[in-house]
Amino acid sequence: MANTMLTIDRARELVEEYIKNERETVSTQEILDSGAVSRLKGYVIRPGKVSDSIFVGKGSYFDKEKREEIEFENPLLETIGGTSLRLMVRTQRISTHDITRGEIPFKDQILAVNHNYMRKMLESAIGTSQFEVEGLSDNSVVIAAENLKQIGFENVLRAYMAKSSTETSLYQAYINGKREFCGHKLPDNLITNGPLPYVMDTPSTKSDKHDESLSPEELFKRDICTPKQYAQIRNGSLFAFGVVSQFLKEKGLVAVDTKTEHGINKKGEIVAQDEIWTMDSSRFWLSDDYNDQIEKLIHGEIKELDPKSYSKEFARGFSEGEKGYTDEQRIKIAVRYIEGIQHLLGKGFEPDMRSREERVISGLQLIVDKLIA
Repeated sequence: MANTMLTIDRARELVEEYIKNERETVSTQEILDSGAVSRLKGYVIRPGKVSDSIFVGKGSYFDKEKREEIEFENPLLETIGGTSLRLMVRTQRISTHDITRGEIPFKDQILAVNHNYMRKMLESAIGTSQFEVEGLSDNSVVIAAENLKQIGFENVLRAYMAKSSTETSLYQAYINGKREFCGHKLPDNLITNGPLPYVMDTPSTKSDKHDESLSPEELFKRDICTPKQYAQIRNGSLFAFGVVSQFLKEKGLVAVDTKTEHGINKKGEIVAQDEIWTMDSSRFWLSDDYNDQIEKLIHGEIKELDPKSYSKEFARGFSEGEKGYTDEQRIKIAVRYIEGIQHLLGKGFEPDMRSREERVISGLQLIVDKLIA
């Protein structure tokens, strides 16, 4: 039955079946080089941690294996109306601590559904660079967006001091004795996974090599953005945080933190790009579990809050050194993503069982036919 909620056992069976029939992944670059989408043959992709980008003009990326900067230049890629395009292709890759750990079954589709739902909810608050393409479903792993002039920081908002192994996190700064973070004074009584005094804006630079948490004033000094640009991004994002918090409360979830990226479109407007409030860019906790743990903490029954989370932080707990994830770890992570999207949207997860190669080719071809000049 359509939209039937998958139980944990059924979700596990689905993931196990996927892994059993898994084939070697065909990369986005190999798909373009094959000529399967003739209009895009000859383009060079810019690989990311979890998605690949195709855009016009000069570009570069840092190849971690070769440890060198790779430069390229792509031909013109515009809409029929003359807007410069950036195509993004989601992958199933998962990365923690700047190390790619492997592929998680269905992750690309789940995050696509997650992103598109939240994007539509928040477009009036933070804008969007994405085009609606007739025939492209919400679980499509291919995105067509305007090629923005990027503003070079991640806009990170935090309502809780979430436990994190990420070096740029507020949590890591706090347990290492810092009492100021990105311009915010931190009280001495914060607890792990406890609430912050208010929703804090804690920007982080965006880099292939490493990220760095900075105060807004430091962003201005480095000419990363202007005070006016930052104010617009911050204010719109705080409003969106309130909208999402209320939405999640009704779903029995807690809005913990999120990060978004922004750029300037050809009209001169600042709009959001890439992930919008997904389980990779945000944390969601189960409200009942969190409140129950608060009571236990108050009564001394537990020493630390450890709420059930729908986020990539769950996967980070499996990370060891530079090791990839085992099949069992991949299964557990995939099941948690399925649980998360079902809880978030209140309906069953319906996977597209075609190979990634088929899904990417059909999505790109649809964009070429409907959108590209």
